[in-house]
Amino acid sequence: MKALDRKLLRDLRLMWSQALTIALVVASGIGGFITSLSAVDSLALARDEFYADARFADLFAAVKRAPQCAGLTLAAQPGVAEVQTTVEQMVRVELPGVSDPILGQLIGMDPQRPFSLNRVTLAAGRALDGAGVRRADGSLEVLVSEGFAQARGLKPGSTLKALVNGRQRTLIVVGTALSPEFVFAGLWGMPDLRGFGIFWMDREALASAYDMNGAFNRIAIRLAPGASEPAVIDALSRLLAPYGGRQVNGRADQISHAMLDNEIKEQRVLGTVLPAIFLGVAAFLLNVVVSRLVATQREQIAALKALGYPNRDIAAHYLKLVMLIVAVGLLLGMVVGDRLGAMFTGLYTEFFRFPRFEHHMAPWLLLVSMGITVATAVAGTLNAIMATVRLAPAEAMRPPAPGRYRRTLLERLGIRGMSPALRMIIRNMERRPWRTTISIGGVAAAVAIVVLGNFFRDAIEYIVDAQFNVAMRSDVAVWMVEPGDDIARLDLARLPAVTQVESTRFVPVTFRHGHRSERSLIRGYDGRAVLYRVVDAENHATTLEGMGLVITDRLADKLGMRVGDTLLAEVEEGRPRSVALTVGATVREMMGLNAYMDREALNRALGDGDLSSGYVLAVERGREEGLLEAIKSLPRVAGAFSKATMLRNMQEISARNVRIMSTILTAFAAVIAVGVVYNNARIALAERGWELASLRVLGFTRAEVSALLLGELAIVIGVALPLGMALGFGLVHLISGLLASDQFYFPVVILPRTYAWAALCVLAAGVVSALIVRRRIDTLDMVGVLKTRE
Repeated sequence: MKALDRKLLRDLRLMWSQALTIALVVASGIGGFITSLSAVDSLALARDEFYADARFADLFAAVKRAPQCAGLTLAAQPGVAEVQTTVEQMVRVELPGVSDPILGQLIGMDPQRPFSLNRVTLAAGRALDGAGVRRADGSLEVLVSEGFAQARGLKPGSTLKALVNGRQRTLIVVGTALSPEFVFAGLWGMPDLRGFGIFWMDREALASAYDMNGAFNRIAIRLAPGASEPAVIDALSRLLAPYGGRQVNGRADQISHAMLDNEIKEQRVLGTVLPAIFLGVAAFLLNVVVSRLVATQREQIAALKALGYPNRDIAAHYLKLVMLIVAVGLLLGMVVGDRLGAMFTGLYTEFFRFPRFEHHMAPWLLLVSMGITVATAVAGTLNAIMATVRLAPAEAMRPPAPGRYRRTLLERLGIRGMSPALRMIIRNMERRPWRTTISIGGVAAAVAIVVLGNFFRDAIEYIVDAQFNVAMRSDVAVWMVEPGDDIARLDLARLPAVTQVESTRFVPVTFRHGHRSERSLIRGYDGRAVLYRVVDAENHATTLEGMGLVITDRLADKLGMRVGDTLLAEVEEGRPRSVALTVGATVREMMGLNAYMDREALNRALGDGDLSSGYVLAVERGREEGLLEAIKSLPRVAGAFSKATMLRNMQEISARNVRIMSTILTAFAAVIAVGVVYNNARIALAERGWELASLRVLGFTRAEVSALLLGELAIVIGVALPLGMALGFGLVHLISGLLASDQFYFPVVILPRTYAWAALCVLAAGVVSALIVRRRIDTLDMVGVLKTRE
C-alpha cells in the first residue's frame, strides 16, 4: 500500500464521525432521488406496458344512443384506425350487510368476441364464457374490478345486487379483472375504492335491460399513425351531435389516465427539488471538512512536497478521501432508495392497478446518481484541494497566521453589556462570516424540509375541510337518471330524517371566447345556497343570486375573460344550442376549471323549465343509514353518496400515505441538521482546542469552556430557525407552483404546529450533537493539546 493511501486511512479513522455524518447527508439526497424517480419510473413502465398490451384507446366519447351502423361511419373518418362501441350504464349497487351507498359502472362485453381496444385482463377467477352469463333465475355473471373486489372482500362466487333500469338484479362474481381505462377507478377523481366498482357483463343482457339492442352509448377510438388529434376530435364531435354526444375526449381528459399522469409529474418534481437541497448541504459540509483538514495538515503537506510528491498526487490524495466518503453515502443512498422506492411502489398499488407492477430501478438512474455524487464531491472540495496545490513548502512549514480579531458589529454599533464569553463567541463567528452564513443556511434548510414534509398534511386537511365541511355542508347527495322536473325535491323532502333539500343542475358545455375554447361544467346551485356553496381558496363563500356566470380564475385566464365579458356556451346536453352568458365574477378555487350559476337563472338561459339533475340533503344526526335505505325505493334516483362514508373511505388511504411522506422527510431533515451542527462543532473543537485547553488551565470550568463552543451552535440554530421557517414558506410556494395544473393546486397552508414541529426536530438534532461534542470537551487531553512546536 502506498504511503499516501495509508495516510488516507488514518485520516478517515480519526475523522470517522464527521465522515459518517457527511455520508448520511449524501445518502439522504441520493436516497430521495432514487426513491421518487425509481417509483415513478416503475409506475410509468407499468403504465406503458399495460397500455401497449391492452391496446389503450386514444379517444373516448359518450352518446345517449346511437345505432351500430354509426360506428362504421366513425371508422371511415380520416385519421381513425379503429373504433370500438360498447354499452355502459351507471347503477346503484348493494352488498349484503352493507348500508354504504355504492355505485357501479356496468360495461357490456361479448364473451365470444373480446375487446380489441381497452382489453380486459383477468386477474383471478374465470372469464365470462357465454354459457352461464344469464342464469335461469335472472342473475347475471360479472367480472369485478380488482381494486373494488379487494376493498370489499369479493371473490369468485360472491353475490351482490344492482338496480338495473329500475329492476333489482343479482350479480354473481366469477372473477376479478383489470382494464387500462380504469387503472385508477375512483368516482369523480376521488380515491374511493370502496364506493365505486367496475362490472363487466354480457353485452346482450345489458343491452336488453336498457333497450339498447343494436345500439351503443360509449365509443373508444384508436388514431392512425400521424393523425391530428384535434382534427379528428372536431370531425367526430360533429358526427356524434345528432346522437346526443358532442364531447370527444383525448387521453389527457380521460379520468384514469389524467390521475396517473398527474401523479407521475408531481413525483418527478419532488424527486428533483428535494435531493438538490440535500446534496447542496453535503457539498458545503465537504468543503468545510476538507478545508479544515488542509489547514491542520499544513506541516504534513509541506513535508510531502519536500519529499518530492508532486501537486497532482497530493491533490489526488485529498480527492480520494472525499470520494471514499461520498462513495459510502452513494452506496447507502442506493440501498435506502431501493427499499423506499419499493415501499412507495407498494403504496401506488392501492391507487393504481396493473397486471404487472414491480419496483424497477433503471440503469440510467444509477448512472445519474453516480454522476451527481461525483459532481457534489468535486464542487464541494475543489477550492480546498486547489489550496493544497498552491501551498508552497516553505509557507506550509510555518504555522498559519493568527486570526485578526476586532470589535464585533454590535460593539461598533454602540451596544454594550455583553459578557466576555458572548463577546468571544460573536467575534469568532464574525471572523469566519462565510462559514457562519453557510452553517446557518444548512440548519435553515433542515427546518424548511420538515416544514415542507408536514405542509402536505396541512394542505390535505385544509382541502378536505374546505370541500367537505365549508362548501359541502349537506350529509347526502343524490343524482337523477336524467334532468327532470324539480318537483322530485318534494318527494325527497318527505323522506324520514330529511331536514333540508337543495336542488342542483350540472350542464356540460364548451365555452368559446374568440379563438379560445375550453370544456367545462356549469354547476347550477341554489342562488342563496346553504348546503352546497361556492367557496374560494380562502374559504369565503360567493352568493350566486343575481351574479350571472361565476367562473374560476384559471378558467378566466385560459379563455382570456374578465368580469363583464360575454362568452358563448355550447351546451352538450339535450338538444343542440348555444347561449351567451355574462361573467359576473371570478373565484379562486383549488380544484378544476369550474363555472357556476344560480340554477333558476341557468334554466332560464337554456330555455328549459324548472329542471334539476341532483339534490343535496341535510339529515338528522344518526339517521343517515335509514335515509339511504329509503332512497333505494326511488326509481328516478340513479345514485347517492354519503359525505361521511366517502370521507372515511378517502382518509383510510390518503391520511396514512401523507403520514409516511412526512415521516421520511422529517428523518432526512434530521440527518441534515445533525450533519451541519455536529460537523461545525467538531471542526470548531479541533480548531480551538488550544484555546479551550488554555482556559481550562486558567481555571475555567468544563461548563464555562463548553459554553464558549456550544454557544456558537446555539446562536446558529437560533438564527436558523426563523430563517428556515421563512425558507420553508418559500419552498412550499415553489413546490405548490410546480405542482399546479388546470385541474388542481395545493393551497399554501402551513399550520403553527408544523412550524413548531420543525423547530423541535432541529432543536433535538442540535441537542444530540451538542451532547456528543460536550463529551469530547470533557475528555479533552489538555497536555497533548497544549504541546506546541519549537
